[in-house]
Amino acid sequence: MAHNFWKSKSLAFGVALISFATGAVVASRLSHIQQASAAGNRIFELRVYHAVPGKLPVMESRFRDKTSKILARHNLNVVGYWVADEAPDNSFVFLFSHESREEAKKNWEAFRFDPEFQEVIKAEQAEKTLEKADIIWLRPTDFSPMK
Repeated sequence: MAHNFWKSKSLAFGVALISFATGAVVASRLSHIQQASAAGNRIFELRVYHAVPGKLPVMESRFRDKTSKILARHNLNVVGYWVADEAPDNSFVFLFSHESREEAKKNWEAFRFDPEFQEVIKAEQAEKTLEKADIIWLRPTDFSPMK
């Protein structure tokens, strides 16, 4: 009985050791991939749209149903959309990831002239939702987890 006990303990230890080693190899390869991509010109664009009071739901709906699809078509890669969790803040926040500032400029230019986006502009003119926009360009630091 004691022999089976030690045999099962050593088997469990062996499995744990192999699992740990496999995990270390995978983590090492993934960290190498992140380091390789950090050397690029990737840049982020933070946009904070301040909605006209009471119009935040209209702005959200417009982005959900139309604008986000047009952005994607023009390689304007949205990392995420957020709204403030506490009222009365009317902020609609979204973050883009761009390969470079030049690529962003090219993609925004194409986006502006998209006929479907021209329809979104007409809708905005008819039912004004945007009071003010803040646009901030962000460069990741060398120690940033997201590069």
